[in-house]
Amino acid sequence: MPRLSSKNQLTIPVDVLRDAGIEPGDDLHVHSPARGRVEILRRRDVIDEVAGSMTGTWPPGALEELRGEWDR
Repeated sequence: MPRLSSKNQLTIPVDVLRDAGIEPGDDLHVHSPARGRVEILRRRDVIDEVAGSMTGTWPPGALEELRGEWDR
């Protein structure tokens, strides 16, 4: 059973982290939704989630044509 240290540190069991999909280097959000309860959430990276999701939306060359209009 994990125990909170005098430095307010806690070791989370590896199997719990694995089940939650949390890996070393992940950005985490820690908050308390209720007394006696702590939630740790992996922060979403919205750019990673949507990057490349709209391929094929514009025909080849269309974006370059639009960018060329900026200078006019």
